[in-house]
Amino acid sequence: MATCGNLFTPVGSASAEVFNELLRGGEFKLEQIVSTGQVTPTGQWFYQDTDEWVALLSGGARLLFEGDSDETVLHPGDYVNIPAHRRHRVTWTDPERETVWLALHHRHANTDVPC
Repeated sequence: MATCGNLFTPVGSASAEVFNELLRGGEFKLEQIVSTGQVTPTGQWFYQDTDEWVALLSGGARLLFEGDSDETVLHPGDYVNIPAHRRHRVTWTDPERETVWLALHHRHANTDVPC
């Protein structure tokens, strides 16, 4: 049986980010994330055991990687591969409209592709 859905179906006004697991395999997990102005709390960092490839489908966001002085600004269509154990945080998501992310958590990827 096929599973269908739409990545842009509105989730309404959520006070928290929404995480929807779309697909899981032996070495990966694919999820949709919907942000409505949420950020990583001050002083907290994401630190993951897997690589994470993230594509921004709509809205806007900014990421900060530990040790970097400049934020990475993401617009619709932009993507970034975050290596495992690279500390990072979300410093801004658009509070006026849903920011829809597609996140692929994976292992053993070719991370030599330039940004």
